[in-house]
Amino acid sequence: MSRNYSNQSINIAETPEMTGKKHHKWQMILVLPAWVFISFVMAQAIVIGLVYLLSVLNISLKSLSESVVETLFAALMYVLMLAFAVGLPWIIKKKRVSQEEIGLTRLPTWTDILITPAGLIVYLIMSSILMLVATQLLSLLPWVDINQVQDVGFKHLNQRYEYMLAFTTLVVIAPIAEEVLFRGYLFGKLVKYVPVWAAILITSALFGAIHGQWDLAIDTFALSVILCLLRLSTGNIWASILLHMTKNGIAYYILFINPLILTTLGR
Repeated sequence: MSRNYSNQSINIAETPEMTGKKHHKWQMILVLPAWVFISFVMAQAIVIGLVYLLSVLNISLKSLSESVVETLFAALMYVLMLAFAVGLPWIIKKKRVSQEEIGLTRLPTWTDILITPAGLIVYLIMSSILMLVATQLLSLLPWVDINQVQDVGFKHLNQRYEYMLAFTTLVVIAPIAEEVLFRGYLFGKLVKYVPVWAAILITSALFGAIHGQWDLAIDTFALSVILCLLRLSTGNIWASILLHMTKNGIAYYILFINPLILTTLGR
């Protein structure tokens, strides 16, 4: 294992588990993704249950704007998701997750910043190719809606603070939480037990699946592949976080600031 103690980073690509020197535990490609998915579902269930409980108790949230409510519930869901996935194994089985496994052993560097545009270009090319192929194939299936539109919430933004809340939720909170869970916890754990290619595919497949609709799943699968490669090349998840933020920032601009672009693109 190659360590650089000057910046407390770790080069994941050189770990014995990833070079095939350690016996692979293939059952972990089921166990770890299943646990992450369960954590995701439990977090959503608790948030939905909380909303239902408030309605039963006749506690109205109408005094708050829709954007405030969506931000609060989204933040709660991400906190619960990370708490379940990372915290419960530590509490129950004393399996503490290290900073090296998560990929947060140092602060962001210029390398993380400068590699982000290259990652964005490669992701856009890969996503476009996969979407083109998928569209042609799925167009042959009459029950599949190939013109799905992504629902990210925040449908009625009027005030400046509502735009800021939507930006904070979609461009800051979501990328950080999802990178810690998927490219940090899940990918960081998987590469200890299975080959790198398997860890990338499993992480990306689950990441795409939880986003639901087929077009978004394909796009986020492509994004996740590049995010995993960034984690490998830098040894941390900062470049992944920055690329994820950049991608969501572009989507935020198109959806909320300049939606006419969608008409130009034919969506």
